[in-house]
Amino acid sequence: MISKNKTYKIALIGDCLSYGGAEKVHALLSLYFEKQGFEVQNCIFRDLISYQYAGTVLNLGKISPNSNTIVRKWHRFFALKKFIRSNNFDFVIDFRMRPSFVFELILSRLVYPKNSIFTVLSGVLEFYFPKNSFLAKLIYANRNIVTVSEAIENEIRNLKITNQVKNLYQPFDFESILVLKEAFVVDSHYILAVGNMDTNIKQIDKLIVAYSQSNLPKQNIKLIVLGEGKLLPEYQKLADKLKLSDLVLFKGTLKNPFPYYKKALFLVLSSKNEGLSNAIIESLACQTPVVAFDCFSGPREIIENNKNGLLVENQNFDKLVLAMNDMLENKELYQDCKKNAVASVSRFSIAIIGKQWLDYFKIMKQ
Repeated sequence: MISKNKTYKIALIGDCLSYGGAEKVHALLSLYFEKQGFEVQNCIFRDLISYQYAGTVLNLGKISPNSNTIVRKWHRFFALKKFIRSNNFDFVIDFRMRPSFVFELILSRLVYPKNSIFTVLSGVLEFYFPKNSFLAKLIYANRNIVTVSEAIENEIRNLKITNQVKNLYQPFDFESILVLKEAFVVDSHYILAVGNMDTNIKQIDKLIVAYSQSNLPKQNIKLIVLGEGKLLPEYQKLADKLKLSDLVLFKGTLKNPFPYYKKALFLVLSSKNEGLSNAIIESLACQTPVVAFDCFSGPREIIENNKNGLLVENQNFDKLVLAMNDMLENKELYQDCKKNAVASVSRFSIAIIGKQWLDYFKIMKQ
């Protein structure tokens, strides 16, 4: 473990410090690193901050906000370059999605030092790498990459983008979750789904159809969906079309979703793919079992089938319906999954994952 007597300067670079899973990891690690005695400096590209974080912030979103696109990008690029070059950071950790080949190649060659670490927090690798493996190697061949699942790590190795790749699961502050889940009381008798609705990766529309085919509506057990995005009106129309508007409830994005996790009968995850899945771990941390597709990546590394939830054949919605019915009606299965839930995710605590980051830094310094 890195000695607390040694002060390290760390730059944490992200899209913002609000809403998303990558942003939550960024914020939580900033708090952990500061507690280790590190000097933490953050840099964000969008002017959005709602998570608690530690350290200073260079908010690129506030630079030339009213300028035309070219001028704005130019000013922000040089502000980022100055930020990194003038501080002589021991480590630079990038939590952003990085879909633009040209921009990322420029950053890699002209801005980011050799001690930079590029995180990959989604199973959709196109969010982070060019589809063309040759172009991906131009940026990342000799770079350090940290993934949030073993499946993603293995896929990057298979694609031969770089051999300098390591899996470090994303951390969770379970002590805070323990407090937050008691913040207010919600009515029970519902199952829960959580996800961003700007894309259809979570497949909320197909989940609504599967829910309609299950035994849940017959028993007046609602489906509550947390999240928002441009596809929300389509999902609402679908619920109306299926005459489920009183049973499928959309609650938006909540600053504190944990009371909803706590009181849900179980969480359902119907995604095309995941990173690690905040929702699964947060649900289990609230002692709520999970029914999830065995999609790439994440669920398989969290869910022990019939122990803390049900792992369903990937994209088989008929079997998802059966699994939801089973979790509802098989009382022994349900109680076993509920009993095992909290302990099954203890390995994702910030204390454990944070130390793994410190050990990783130590290796990088050798």
